[in-house]
Amino acid sequence: MDFDFNLILVPATLIFFMIWLLDKLIWKQRATRGRDGENIIIGWAYDFWPVLALVLVIRSFVVEPFNIPSESMVPTLQTGDFILVNKYSYGVRLPITNSKFLQTGEPQRGEVVVFRYPLQPTVNYIKRVVGLPGDHIVYDRGTLSINGKLISKKALADQGNPEYELFYQETLGTHSHTIREELDAKTASIAPFINSQANEGGKYAATNGQHWEVKVPQGHYFMMGDNRDRSADSRFWGFVPEQNLSGRAFYVWMHKEPGFHIPSFARNGRIN
Repeated sequence: MDFDFNLILVPATLIFFMIWLLDKLIWKQRATRGRDGENIIIGWAYDFWPVLALVLVIRSFVVEPFNIPSESMVPTLQTGDFILVNKYSYGVRLPITNSKFLQTGEPQRGEVVVFRYPLQPTVNYIKRVVGLPGDHIVYDRGTLSINGKLISKKALADQGNPEYELFYQETLGTHSHTIREELDAKTASIAPFINSQANEGGKYAATNGQHWEVKVPQGHYFMMGDNRDRSADSRFWGFVPEQNLSGRAFYVWMHKEPGFHIPSFARNGRIN
């Protein structure tokens, strides 16, 4: 997903604030020369730092917009969707460092979550929470079980092209949503992380992607995309540490196709 805009927003806010403060306490150009006589940079500081500070507070602690650049969450989210993310669902965190200073909640199974990609923390990813800390996840020939309980998965007719894709209504916890699978796909057979979890070398790879299992360590989460056979998720790169969580995706507010297309609001709605 999007580059972390706070890497630009935070320094810019601090710089303009320092210039404003220095003029208030030392230079005093605004007080002595007025707007017409002050340095242009000082004028920018007076005009911009309060606005930047407000944007920073809202983006960091309340709600942050993101754009969906890939198909990994189809059909729940489409490429070109613009979404809103609740930044205080899983704790209030400082911008950039992402360190938590106030606990407000924890992810629930089935929620759609934005997090910092474990292999490159400056990049944001979005997936669905499948495994919570301590969960034992088993995938066996198309069925998913968590802690010995089979995850409900009901086939949906008249969706997509039945020659190569299938759609199901899946229920994870209190969340019911649609997932997409491809016929005869063996995604897990090429997933490095899943295969690295084998107790015996190559055990899961030998099943051709039809069986695998993992135990989620404490303080971590197992994420998967709704477009199950077109998603580079925890099966490929591993668990998501709690400190990497950014927030819960809760609303699609706009959609825009690539290129010179007018934005549409037809997809507006809550994210299940």
